[in-house]
Amino acid sequence: MTAIRVKNLSKRYGDRTAVADLSFDVEPGRVTGFLGPNGAGKSTTMRMILGLDRPTSGTALIGGRPYAELRHPLRTVGALLDAKAVHGGRSARNHLLAVAQSNGLPASRVEEVLETVGLRDAARRRIGGFSLGMSQRLGIAAALLGDPEILLFDEPVNGLDPEGILWIRTFMRGLAAEGRTVFVSSHLMSEMAQTADHLVVIGKGRLIADTSVDEFIGASSQGYVRVRSPRLAEVADLIRVGDLHHDHLRVTALSPLEIGTLTARAGLPLEELTFVQPSLEAAYMELTKDSLEYAS
Repeated sequence: MTAIRVKNLSKRYGDRTAVADLSFDVEPGRVTGFLGPNGAGKSTTMRMILGLDRPTSGTALIGGRPYAELRHPLRTVGALLDAKAVHGGRSARNHLLAVAQSNGLPASRVEEVLETVGLRDAARRRIGGFSLGMSQRLGIAAALLGDPEILLFDEPVNGLDPEGILWIRTFMRGLAAEGRTVFVSSHLMSEMAQTADHLVVIGKGRLIADTSVDEFIGASSQGYVRVRSPRLAEVADLIRVGDLHHDHLRVTALSPLEIGTLTARAGLPLEELTFVQPSLEAAYMELTKDSLEYAS
């Protein structure tokens, strides 16, 4: 069964549309990245999935049901939306105990998740003194309390140091490898390139792409063939479709095989013939350029 299904989802605040007729599915066994410019509607969509905001129209289902109809919500879905939305006077352990007890979960799970996220030694410290990175880890611990099959994370690497970023990347991929559903929003393209298997990209509340990472990058027009030659000017004159730079030629209209065949027939030597794949960031910037709320 599809873990999360968003169907014709819309949310309006007065005359402003935050989400517009949005439809996509999030499947188990993979990390699905949720991308979009600031103001695209990502957080609003996640809040509607979790029943925190009511849609103007459309539906958001978790395992075929609205969140409000789940019998054991925390055992079904865990979420981190706002790491600082906790009582700062409580210790990490007491915060998690309160969440566990209110959801009928055993206290033993508190110690397990504290160990999992690396906060065992900080368990007695007050949350108000936590760094943003520690707060993120605590939020992830709370999401894991019910050992859910579905997890939603909104910008989970905010405030994490490089070690923490590597940890959360490995952790999310491990959850997906167990067959769980991981739906994560992020503005860090470098992280999504290394973490996500699938992407849902929105802009101005509307769907831009729902595809694998490789297909998303492949849809970008920024891939090119880099050509280097000791007789570069002659190569450029021969193929006539490239952009000549001081030490190489960039060609988008021909494949490496076509360029190699042409230059071989003309007896022109090559030092490099490389297809340069666009990065996820480059593809994202190209495909969302018309959806920016503010553009410089």
